[in-house]
Amino acid sequence: MESVAILPTVDELRRHVLQVLCQHDRLDPEQTPISQGLITRRGKPCGLFFQVQGPRMLKTYAVWAGEENRILFYDCSGARFAVTRLADAPDPRKLAA
Repeated sequence: MESVAILPTVDELRRHVLQVLCQHDRLDPEQTPISQGLITRRGKPCGLFFQVQGPRMLKTYAVWAGEENRILFYDCSGARFAVTRLADAPDPRKLAA
């Protein structure tokens, strides 16, 4: 599945990631914890890693490749199940600020 979205802030990006990951595994976004981490390349921020944990040790994740303006979604086996291309996104260089 590939879609296009306008997500100009990190908060909107996080909400979209949570929604897609929860929808894939039929989880309730209100009850599902999401964690995130900064991805760096040569010491500079270039994206974010998101992980959702569900029942029975279920873990799915997404990677926002800021320089490529896309979010890659992976299931618990590591297989990619969706991609969202971003028409508008936060500036990855400003993530550390």
